Amino acid sequence: MTEDKKPSGPDLTGGVSLTEFKDGKLLGHVGEEDVLLVQAGSDIFAIEPACSHYHGPLAEGLVVDDTIRCPWHHACFSLRTGEATRPPALNALAVWDVARDGDRIVVQRKREAPKPSTAHRSAPTPEKFVIVGGGAAGFAAAETLRREGFSGAITMLSNDAAMPVDRPNLSKDYLAGNAPEDWLPLRGEDYYQDAGIDLRLNTDVSAIDPKARSVTLGNGDKLPFDRLLLATGAEPVKLRIPGADQPHVHTLRSVADSRAIIKAAGSAKRALVIGASFIGLEVAASLRARKIEVHVVAPEERPMQKVLGPEMGDFVRALHEENGVNFHLKDTVEKLDGTRATLKSGAVIEADLVVVGIGVKPRLLLAEQAGLAADRGVSVSEFLETSIAGIFAAGDIARWPDPHSRHTIRVEHWVVAERQGQTAARNMLGTRERFDAVPFFWSQHYDVPINYVGHAESFDDIAIDGSISGKDCLLKYRKGGRVLAVASIYRDLDNLKAELEMERSRP
Repeated sequence: MTEDKKPSGPDLTGGVSLTEFKDGKLLGHVGEEDVLLVQAGSDIFAIEPACSHYHGPLAEGLVVDDTIRCPWHHACFSLRTGEATRPPALNALAVWDVARDGDRIVVQRKREAPKPSTAHRSAPTPEKFVIVGGGAAGFAAAETLRREGFSGAITMLSNDAAMPVDRPNLSKDYLAGNAPEDWLPLRGEDYYQDAGIDLRLNTDVSAIDPKARSVTLGNGDKLPFDRLLLATGAEPVKLRIPGADQPHVHTLRSVADSRAIIKAAGSAKRALVIGASFIGLEVAASLRARKIEVHVVAPEERPMQKVLGPEMGDFVRALHEENGVNFHLKDTVEKLDGTRATLKSGAVIEADLVVVGIGVKPRLLLAEQAGLAADRGVSVSEFLETSIAGIFAAGDIARWPDPHSRHTIRVEHWVVAERQGQTAARNMLGTRERFDAVPFFWSQHYDVPINYVGHAESFDDIAIDGSISGKDCLLKYRKGGRVLAVASIYRDLDNLKAELEMERSRP
């Protein structure tokens, strides 16, 4: 705790009464450490009060049975053990012992938080598990395999130069200059060594042989597997116009991409963002934080209209315009000649930095060449197993049967990829765990977070509660009378409750 910050609330070692709780929670302290007391049924728990992901305030979260969910990005923790049970949080929280002294609740000693498992140190099994991909799904799978006690070999193959990182940060705080470099890795280098995970960076996979149960690496080496997880993710859609291959034209997917944009931003005066996608507009906001003039060109009438609807689209545009972004909508860039961008409308924009954000496409080539069933993604069962037994898929490439929307869906969300990686890992171990998590993502624009649960590829109408322009709203996207998705601004608890309602209404 910093020197100028005083501990919160009452001293819990002296005891407090249940009458002091508000909505089943009470924030106090033990020594210099803040502690959150939580009532769950007849039990009282004491837990660290800040989410281990981005330090969201758990006092404003939702208690579900003996867990608590973070209001910001829907991580979930066991109140009994502190363990992070659902991404995006990965690290456990500290918990304290609680005793009753008459009508008083007294917090006692602090327990050790669970350590990341290093199960490979026990008697190893001969099984070999291979993970292709170094993103959210691949990392979550490797970490979960060890957490679940798997002691066989885990080889993780990534064609990236960087260790698995917190990718959402690349277009948000890190790009804006508000997050240090050491925030990016999901785990430090020592973790992989301690957990016995053979992480191979800069490693291409050229083929999968399902019959021989092996993968062929780019250098020709063959790697046998007993179980395989494909988590190859997605790659940016390339801009196919004259001049798109110039060095000042960037896409954003990797750490190297983000660093290159940051370096270019150091001397840039004006930036052109092509595409009003989530990532395009997050880049626009981050570049405005660096005091660069920003122009956004996109063919849509409103940004994000297809996903969030017209009212929210108008709000997002107005929010960016208030922060100095110039929009050129219902227009496209036809060519880039040096720093000169010519639009279809005939307008010309001079920009010394160009970022292309026109969407991503799943990396399916390996799966298709291996003969796995595909339908605009790798087709998987509710257990995330592909059409070939023992081969699983997770993350941006996976198309799975979603019980809530009652369709097979594929989504490109960070939290979904992490949760799928965890479920796939348990199923690689023989558990038959259905993947039925409600999709969730968040997008950040200046000081405005947009949280979204569910999945609505289309909708009949939108029920709006509150004020979008007032940054206090909950939107329900309905089709055939059913709520398929909910978006919110500063209605974090309501968003959590909507997620829970969707979970409980599954057929």
